[in-house]
Amino acid sequence: MIARADTPAPEDAAALPPLRPPLSAATWKEISFLLTNLPVDLVGFIYVVILLTLGIGLSFTVVGLPVLATGLIGCRFLGRLERGRARALLGVHVDRPTPWRRRTLGFLPWLWASLKDPVAWRHALYFFIRLPWGIATFTVILVSLFVAWPVLPWLARGLANADRAMVLGLLSPSNELERRIAELESDRGVVVDTVAADLRRIERDLHDGAQARLVALAMDLGLAKEKLLDGQADETVAKMIDDAHGEVKLALQELRDLARGIHPAILTDRGLDAALSSVAARCTVPVAVAVDLASRPAAAIEGIAYFTVSELLQNVSKHSGAATAGVELWRSGDRLMIQVRDDGRGGAEAACGTGLAGLAARLGAVDGLLVVASPVGGPTTVTAELPWRA
Repeated sequence: MIARADTPAPEDAAALPPLRPPLSAATWKEISFLLTNLPVDLVGFIYVVILLTLGIGLSFTVVGLPVLATGLIGCRFLGRLERGRARALLGVHVDRPTPWRRRTLGFLPWLWASLKDPVAWRHALYFFIRLPWGIATFTVILVSLFVAWPVLPWLARGLANADRAMVLGLLSPSNELERRIAELESDRGVVVDTVAADLRRIERDLHDGAQARLVALAMDLGLAKEKLLDGQADETVAKMIDDAHGEVKLALQELRDLARGIHPAILTDRGLDAALSSVAARCTVPVAVAVDLASRPAAAIEGIAYFTVSELLQNVSKHSGAATAGVELWRSGDRLMIQVRDDGRGGAEAACGTGLAGLAARLGAVDGLLVVASPVGGPTTVTAELPWRA
């Protein structure tokens, strides 16, 4: 199982579908798509013509350009619906184009960003040129259903392939850069959510742990001070001071644990080998650590690798029922490879909503990858891949 933060298109998204029986379910879906081309393309053509007529025709007034800009935003919406129709009936999975956004606030920036949106203009072009094609495909398929039905499956396949090409050419990201921008837009949301969750965790740990202990410590020391001022230097005061000393040690330990959860000092000072050995020592099962790195990766990547292994070993402790576990790190080209394995019960899945899914999303935000191999009965092997440089 491979889990990523983004949702890439299938490998054959841009390829023609494989050979299949003539009258399969996929063929009937293609026929349905071709028959619905006419009403869909008619609506799209009328929308674009009205948009261009009003927008360009009224461009000499104050309402012309805003009408055109609003209409172009509507073209994006129509394109999203058309991608959904193609996905459902033609099996064409295309990446979502770069989301529309303005860089600064205000009416003029919004207007300018809308008018120069290349995705919206490509969507408008798609619907503008589709009407003749929609009429042709509707007519050919309808006639073939009653007159030339023996060749209908092959005819539908050929026409549907032309539709696939148009969808891929005009409704998908225009180039690799645009596709990458769309991925980064999605990854940014994952990073923001992860940072917000970490801040909430730190606040909760401070409030419920060290802060509560320090408040109790202050109260105990205050009572001890009052007794000393009253001349009550007896065993009660000594016990209160001893308890306060214990609370100080516990608070310090909790603060150390919290600091380790933010960024451990041992990782900064001694690198991944020592830091991961420290993590392994705290695991409830014996863990063998093997780090084969001639140099250190980027500091940000080191931190991600550390917390990745930490989370995976926590899963081993809590859920695996394993007797032993192992951690390996090595460099492969410009990638940092991490593998965590255990001999537990297996059955781990990176399904949506699990800890592994969240980990995969965080790795994907830095162009990383998470692969989970965990058959029922075990063993479990989780392999993570990170860029060597952030």
